[in-house]
Amino acid sequence: MRIANSKELIDGKKLRQELSAYAREYGESQARPHVLEALKQCVTKGREVARARLEKNGKGTLCAATISFLQDEIIRTIYNYTITHIYRATNPTVAERLSIVAVGGYGRGTLAPGSDIDLLFILPYKQTAWGESVVEYMLYLLWDLGFKVGHATRSVDDCIRLSASDYTIRTATLEARYLCGDEALCDEMSNRFRDEILSLPAADFIEVKLAERESRHQRSGESRYKVEPNIKDGKGGLRDLHTLFWIGLYLYQVRSADMLVDKGLFTREEYLNFKKSEDFLWAIRCHLHFLTGRSEERLTFDHQPELAARLGYKKRSGMKRVERFMRHYFLVAKDVGDLTRIFCAALEAQDITKAPVLSRFLRRFARRPTKMVSGYDQFVIEGGRINVVNHKVFKQDPVNLIRYFYLAGENNVLLHPQALKLITRSLNLVDAKLRRNVQANEYFVKILTSAQSAEVVLRKMNESGVLGRFVPDFGRIVSMMQFNMYHHYTVDEHLLRAIGILAEIERGELAEQLPLTNKIIHTIENRRALFVAVFLHDIAKGRPESHSVVGGRIAKKLCPRFGLSGAETETVVWLIENHLAMSDFAQMRDLNDFKTITDFAEIVQSPEHLKLLICLTVADIKSVGPGVWNGWKGELLRTLYYEVEPVISGGHTTITRKERLATALEELELALSDWPQDERQML
Repeated sequence: MRIANSKELIDGKKLRQELSAYAREYGESQARPHVLEALKQCVTKGREVARARLEKNGKGTLCAATISFLQDEIIRTIYNYTITHIYRATNPTVAERLSIVAVGGYGRGTLAPGSDIDLLFILPYKQTAWGESVVEYMLYLLWDLGFKVGHATRSVDDCIRLSASDYTIRTATLEARYLCGDEALCDEMSNRFRDEILSLPAADFIEVKLAERESRHQRSGESRYKVEPNIKDGKGGLRDLHTLFWIGLYLYQVRSADMLVDKGLFTREEYLNFKKSEDFLWAIRCHLHFLTGRSEERLTFDHQPELAARLGYKKRSGMKRVERFMRHYFLVAKDVGDLTRIFCAALEAQDITKAPVLSRFLRRFARRPTKMVSGYDQFVIEGGRINVVNHKVFKQDPVNLIRYFYLAGENNVLLHPQALKLITRSLNLVDAKLRRNVQANEYFVKILTSAQSAEVVLRKMNESGVLGRFVPDFGRIVSMMQFNMYHHYTVDEHLLRAIGILAEIERGELAEQLPLTNKIIHTIENRRALFVAVFLHDIAKGRPESHSVVGGRIAKKLCPRFGLSGAETETVVWLIENHLAMSDFAQMRDLNDFKTITDFAEIVQSPEHLKLLICLTVADIKSVGPGVWNGWKGELLRTLYYEVEPVISGGHTTITRKERLATALEELELALSDWPQDERQML
């Protein structure tokens, strides 16, 4: 990338002349402090110029390229000074040659302010005293300048041997870029790398890179919708885009992302989305490093407001500017996920991968036979993943866009990347007509109320973009965050997790932790209303009015469309309008005051409402984030339930005193499980 007004950033020629003058004036042994100070001033000035340009134009990729250009000039200047004034090779032998190469992200020509500087010093054969001295002197100067330098010194043979056996080294060398020194050495290494390494099976490299991606996501938090995301290594972050580029570079030796279009891996529109996402993420990362003065990759709450201000976001009705900024971030993270699926689908279509590449779990399906989906000739199951029979399936009948996800859940199979790619490119078919379609809504409600696969399938619908278009009010809260320490996920992710928690309760998987709710959920009369209410309870977040009130209005509109009866709709609306009531009463009112009980009973009015409300409340709290639910909250909710139930049941309770006592004793025994047995018996 060409850097405009580069001399404003750093004048390499002038700097080299200045350092040479110090060497002549003070002597080579005494000049070092002056040389170091001159270099520090250049680095400080150059980075200030890069920061000012970023704040002015907002171009993240250009800022990263600018910092890389500055680093290039610093390294070239240090090398020139070292071999001219410190370790001159007066009569160099063939072995006394050295090539300095940028590798890894630095080799790509992009650096954040706090990025590591990854360097490879290439030797023709073995190390010589001259080469060792030059490398050591350069590294000490770079360290004294405050840079974190990752470095290796290798012969050409070592570079090739290690690249063949180590995928991390192979990836770093893949992006090797000549900086200074003996260029012929760098060319020799590059040519041999192309001929001997890039000729190795691409499928192995791709498999390793995608496995690394999955492992990285698990370390940084599986969901891309955590409200304090890692912009480098998190799901939907910069490293995911880099992984796609590494694979394209390995396969086709592309030098820029636009060449992925020529190779059929992206359309032109998808490439533009790639570049837009990359630029946005680089802008955030560079701003974050400038703001913190270090290599900080997490978008923590304390930094988000300042970043929102620096990036120019404004407050709008119902949303703080920091919430608008973070919503934009999560939408970009989602786009990165879409690009990954499209990219992997293209690889499989070109028969490059040796196994399905979207998940490590897919390999177990590799040898399963292809079969038609029973009763649906538009769909086929290939290798344990549901696919479409041709590219016209969705256009011929848009209902298939919903039916596809329903069948995936019903057959308990994964989604085929080719079908997901086609779905992403068919989103315009999800229009008002499809939303009104009775059959499409029937399929959707079946997906939503599935005891086995609701959360998984709904999340795939959300990630593909179908869910937000089919339920536009849901689309409004996709990637929306709430700027507080209580909520760990975006609003849409919270709702999907709540559905998952509810299904876990129904399946009995949380019976030990939630004994009361586990028993109650199997006695409710209207299961469908409960699932719909959980799905919609926060759908009006980010609006000026109370989200409970607006959510009730949205439910009145959506429930009939979903095929719910008038009574079911009324129940859903009541649950949404009152979904905070039980937790508020339990945690903020005195449960020993009978007025608290009667006030809550007046709101609930019926045993069925009470059952539904406690199920919704538990799912809501547990899906906010790890550690939010605890035994204290559970005990408060149970106490409120036990106290109110007789009041609204005419003085009779379905939970006997004996059962309540047994439950309390079980909970006490569990809480004191780490006490010695003799002490427990004394209680």
